[in-house]
Amino acid sequence: MSLRIFNTLTRQIEPFSSLEPGHVRMYVCGMTVYDVCHLGHARSMMAFDVVRRWLEASGYRVTHVRNVTDIDDKIIKRALENGEPIRALTSRMIDALHQDADALGMLRPTLEPHATDHVPAMLALIERLQGKGLAYQGSDGDVHYAVRKFAGYGKLSGKSLDELRAGERVAVADGKADPLDFVLWKSAKPTEPADAKWDSAYGLGRPGWHIECSAMCGELLGQTVDIHGGGADLQFPHHENEIAQSEGANGVPLARWWMHNGFVTRDNEKMSKSLGNFFTIREILARYDAQTLRFFILRAHYRSALNYSDAHLDDARQALRRLYTTLDAVPPQSAPIDWTNLYAARFKAAMDEDFGTPEAVAVLFDLAGEVNRTRSGALAGLLQALGGCLGLLQEDAKTYLQAGAGLDESAIAALIAERAAAKAAKNFARADQIRQELLVRGIALKDTAVGTTWESVQ
Repeated sequence: MSLRIFNTLTRQIEPFSSLEPGHVRMYVCGMTVYDVCHLGHARSMMAFDVVRRWLEASGYRVTHVRNVTDIDDKIIKRALENGEPIRALTSRMIDALHQDADALGMLRPTLEPHATDHVPAMLALIERLQGKGLAYQGSDGDVHYAVRKFAGYGKLSGKSLDELRAGERVAVADGKADPLDFVLWKSAKPTEPADAKWDSAYGLGRPGWHIECSAMCGELLGQTVDIHGGGADLQFPHHENEIAQSEGANGVPLARWWMHNGFVTRDNEKMSKSLGNFFTIREILARYDAQTLRFFILRAHYRSALNYSDAHLDDARQALRRLYTTLDAVPPQSAPIDWTNLYAARFKAAMDEDFGTPEAVAVLFDLAGEVNRTRSGALAGLLQALGGCLGLLQEDAKTYLQAGAGLDESAIAALIAERAAAKAAKNFARADQIRQELLVRGIALKDTAVGTTWESVQ
């Protein structure tokens, strides 16, 4: 069976082939770096990390581009609030992004362009659009894209112009000719810091968000890429606008496959900063080890919603420890994956069907059962190798298990302190929950007259 991928553009699963045989060019929209990454960012990075890993396991060379948006209204606002230069803020947040991604075992992208390094390419693209009658400068100095002049607008999101018109509000003061039009170049405001302005034929200003990705994608990967991806929240308007810009300028498809990962929810409500119900990666890693968080994300299909809860993470941790316990009991023998093996073939079939990680993980547990039954080091090696296709099971099993699934002493001490505070506040449910969380990780608490102590029960 060959690889098949769900294409958001056509709304169906299609057999995959790359434009250049053996080489996949993949562009993934990255983060706007004004704050540390949250679980939604982890989910998106993880989805395309696995896509890349499986493409490479399937014999492709992958050029993986993930951009960094380092100029944006939110960045300017946060830098002003902090009283620091924009570059100081974004550099710090980019470092934090790398730390979080590395902790979760993400492969670094092949290229990681920063928007501020590609402003000339953005201006050149805007000029091409203006030359084709698809862009105009408004009375306020901003340059806008003329949406109604692009015949294919709405084909990715399924939104028609009639639907968009139903929500129109007449815009007079903002310089737009049409309420549907979106900004390509924002003219500088007197109150904005100097490092938020670039000179151009349109005057001092900065690029709009959408034009950034069109320019960087085209400059680094060419006019048509094999895969363009990101979170489901980017499908409209960001990716729809990218299509309008790139295809309006070049006259060829921007991407052959559009891929979008599902939302992260909490109590079945979309997790977002605006709702205040999100967790940063760092907050989660203070309580759960990185392998557990990775395993939790991969147990759900990348296109489905991922519902966050402590109970789900606790279950993921216990399940992952069972796999590591197998590798601890039966030392793996390293060897290339034999794809004719029944378990390897099942794993491949699952991944070839739109990166079916839930089914692939189920194969790992079936294989672990066979390892436990046969005590075969060769099969244990296959278990570890297949796990590696997902970025799992690559740590030394004994070390992983003895470390309380990645908890160091400072993290254990922090949870003990949180439990003490919960007991003092008579929040006994939370106190009991912390005790159980630690026990699942192999840490047993003992309350004494002078305080609480702990010991490993591996």
